Amino acid sequence: MGQLRIGMIGYKFMGKAHSNAYQSLPMFFPQAIKPEMSVICGRNAGAVSQAAVQLGWSESVTDWRELISREDIDLIDINAPSNAHKEIALAAAHAGKHIFCEKPLALTLEDAREMLYAAEDAGIVHMVGFNYRFSPAVRLAKKLVESGRLGTIYHFRAWFLQDWIIDPEFPLVWRLQKEIAGSGSHGDLGAHLIDLAHFLVGDIHEVIGMSETFIKERPIATEMTGLSAKGSKDDPKGPVTVDDATLFLARFENGAMGSFEATRFAAGHRSTNSFEINGSLGSVKFDFERMNELEVYFTSDDEDVQGFRRILATDPTHDYADAWWPPGHTIGFEHTFIHEMLELSSAIEEGRQPEPNFRDGVKCQAVLEAVERSIDERRWVNISEM
Repeated sequence: MGQLRIGMIGYKFMGKAHSNAYQSLPMFFPQAIKPEMSVICGRNAGAVSQAAVQLGWSESVTDWRELISREDIDLIDINAPSNAHKEIALAAAHAGKHIFCEKPLALTLEDAREMLYAAEDAGIVHMVGFNYRFSPAVRLAKKLVESGRLGTIYHFRAWFLQDWIIDPEFPLVWRLQKEIAGSGSHGDLGAHLIDLAHFLVGDIHEVIGMSETFIKERPIATEMTGLSAKGSKDDPKGPVTVDDATLFLARFENGAMGSFEATRFAAGHRSTNSFEINGSLGSVKFDFERMNELEVYFTSDDEDVQGFRRILATDPTHDYADAWWPPGHTIGFEHTFIHEMLELSSAIEEGRQPEPNFRDGVKCQAVLEAVERSIDERRWVNISEM
C-alpha cells in the first residue's frame, strides 16, 4: 500500500472539509492509500501558513503553478473559487497529476469539456466533488431504485433550500458574482440536485425553468470566510449578478418527470437538501438535515400497515456504516467527504476512474446551462442542444 502525496489549492470552507477527510481516512479505512498532506496553497501568505498549521499540512505556498510543477506531488485538490478551476486543472493535467476538483466543474460547459478532454488525454484519474452521493441513506435509495424494488420510476422531485443571504444587507460575497461563481443558487445548490438525479434516476432529456434575483445590490464585502462575511450597510454597494432562486422542470430519458428548486431565500431552512422518488412499487424520501434517515414506502405492504417507514442507515448492511460507530450512532456532513476520498484513493490504487468524475461534472454543467438557456428563451431546451 503506497502513499498519495497531495497538494491542495484552497483552505477555507471546502479546504477544511477536505483536510479533515484526508486525516480521518486511514483511521477508519485502513485499506485505503494513506493520504500525505504535503502542501497547501493560497494567495495570502499569512493566512495559508496559519491554515497549514491548523489543518495539518506539512508546507504552505502562495503560487499554485509552483505547486503543480513539483515532482513530489501526486494529486492536486482544487477547492478554490469556481473561476479558478479551469486554469488550475488544465495545468495539473498537463503535468500528469491526478485531480480532485470541487463542483461546479467550471464556469461554462465549454470550459468543463476542455477540462475533461485534457484529463483524458493525460491519462490521469479525475474526480468532481459531489459529496452528497456518499451519504449511506442516499446509497440505500440508489440500491432500492437499481434493484427494482421501487418499480418503474415516475417522479423525482428535489429541493435545496437555504436562507443565509436573506438579509438584504448581507455583503456581496464572491458567490453572488457571476464572473467568479458562474451562477448563484442554481450552480451552487442546484448542481447537487442535478447530480443526485443523474445518480439515482438517470440522464435528463429536456428542461424548462425560471429564476429570480430578489436583492439586486448589496454592500461590498470587506472580509469573507466560507459562507460568512463582514460588511456594513454604509459601505459602497455592488450589483448581484447571479440568481437568488431557480426552479425548473425536467423529463428524464427513461420517461420519469422531475422538478427542481434551489434557493437561498427560504426562511428557516439552513440547508434543506431533499429529494423524493416515486415508483410503481414504492417511494423514498430523503432530507440531508436528517442525513442518516431514509423514509421508505412499499405498495406491497399489507393495507393495515401501509405508510412511510423510517430507516436509520447506520447498520453495517448500509454502505460505509461498518467503518463507523455501533448501529444508531449517527454520522455527519464531514463523513461524506471521507467517503468521497475513499472512492478517490481506491480508484487511484485500482487504476480506474472514480465516480463521480469529470464526465459527470460535464453532464451536470450541460443541464445547468440548458436551464439557463430555457430561462432566457422561455422554452423547453433539449440537453442534446448543449
